[in-house]
Amino acid sequence: MAVDELQAIIQRCQILEESDFRGEDFNLFQVAGQKCLEDGYAAQLLEVIQNEKNKVIIKNMGWNLISPLVRCILAYKQEDDKRDDKREHCLKILDQLVQLCNPKELFLGLLEQIEQTSGEKVCPTVMLLLQPLQTVLLKLQNKKAYSVGLSLAMIMNQLTPLPVPYTKQQIQEDKLGLCQCCNAVVDFAKPFVNEVVKNMEKSSEYNDMELKEELLKFCMKSLKYPLLTAQLEQLEGIEEQPFRHFATEIIDILQDIRELMPLVFLHHKGKRSYWENQEFEDIERKNSADSLACLSYLMFVQHFGINCFPMVLVVVFCLFASFFSHPQDLFENCLLRMEDNSLLHQYLEFRDFINVPQDLVKVMTLCPIEHLRKKSLNMLQLFIDKFDAEGKYTLFRCLLKTSNHAGVEGYIIQKIKDQIHLSLTKAHDNVWFTRHHLISLLDLVLFLPEGAETDLLQNSDRIMASLNLLRYLVIKDCESDNQTGVWTTLAKIEKNFLKPLHVGLNMSKAHYELCSYSEPLETENCVLARVEELIEVKVKAAMDENI
Repeated sequence: MAVDELQAIIQRCQILEESDFRGEDFNLFQVAGQKCLEDGYAAQLLEVIQNEKNKVIIKNMGWNLISPLVRCILAYKQEDDKRDDKREHCLKILDQLVQLCNPKELFLGLLEQIEQTSGEKVCPTVMLLLQPLQTVLLKLQNKKAYSVGLSLAMIMNQLTPLPVPYTKQQIQEDKLGLCQCCNAVVDFAKPFVNEVVKNMEKSSEYNDMELKEELLKFCMKSLKYPLLTAQLEQLEGIEEQPFRHFATEIIDILQDIRELMPLVFLHHKGKRSYWENQEFEDIERKNSADSLACLSYLMFVQHFGINCFPMVLVVVFCLFASFFSHPQDLFENCLLRMEDNSLLHQYLEFRDFINVPQDLVKVMTLCPIEHLRKKSLNMLQLFIDKFDAEGKYTLFRCLLKTSNHAGVEGYIIQKIKDQIHLSLTKAHDNVWFTRHHLISLLDLVLFLPEGAETDLLQNSDRIMASLNLLRYLVIKDCESDNQTGVWTTLAKIEKNFLKPLHVGLNMSKAHYELCSYSEPLETENCVLARVEELIEVKVKAAMDENI
């Protein structure tokens, strides 16, 4: 009988000194204890463990029972109510082991069980062992920070493969227990957060950074999973949305350990890497970028913890975050909170800032989803609007050189025209869209990429925008005033743009007149003729005035 075998081993070990326990004793105790559990004698095993005479034996050998104990508890949970008493006995055994066993050995035993679980058993196992693991960690004297970090990392690694519930029904069902488990993990971490907070309150020069660093790693992992892809909207019929609650707790931890604000600069402050392997370092950098992107979305779109974040850093935070499942909402929300013309052109010295409009152009021209293309166009306009005049000027030059798309170039040329109009109609002169600065910009606008051999049909959007801009300049700016400088550079415009366009139109018209594609060319002919007519009239008027 299993109980008799266990009693025999216990009686033999009771007369031994602690230092005399052998490996064979540990094995026999484990086998007998496991058999007791499997045969349904959990109550008798509990009596043995509670016996004061067996305290030393349980201290040294008890942790070997963790594996069979966890299996039995999880198995009993799936059985009918008649076996609830056996499950309760097993839970009491687990509690006794936590109180009596060597903390270091028990810690390893608990962690081993979490590491070995998989699939649908992950969340039940983690939920079962979180409280015991927390109690054991609080008992540890040495390497506590390392052990806390190892525990959190192991738990998150086991949870990460699980699918994140997204729909209302999935969240309510919580089939695998992930919603409940994530919030339980936060409760598990709270005593260690409080420890860091108390130490920081005692001294402004808090030097024990290890535990704080482990908590920061946990928060960063939580931002990437599950929060990066989680449903964070408040859902009707769910009183407390579990992932919103989890997000709030993570933000609170970051705020409590004073890491929320420094994270703004994490991407570009040159944080020290712990990897010698370049591949591992690249993975860590990517994970950090995803976590920062999620954090910025939580704060500036969902408004978690927004009150503790200065508005002046909102856009900086946003732009240093990578694109992910919520990028456009985040970016649009940040831009809408800013005043037009409030971003200084110096920000464009940062590569990340200048990359943003280029990425938006890629979405506008390459994304197969129409509403995303349209939204990216709207955000590009918002982004341009937020910069000062020199910033707009710099962006226009950059996009004209890099977009390689006639439609985008035509759009940018239209925006240049709008800025010129503002400069000419305002009381004060805007030097960036008049005279020599504008002439430099017009060099990028009023020319044909391949001269007369340019494909005029393919480049029709750009060419029409350029002709309309030139027509506007000729009409709006008198030669005698020459505010824009267009009259000074007219000979260059005729050489590089108007004459090659004439030749190209004649060549293209002959090529396309046999098919139905000639209509855009006819339009270009008409506008070109009108521009040349206006130039001729203006020049003649100026000459008559001089005479």
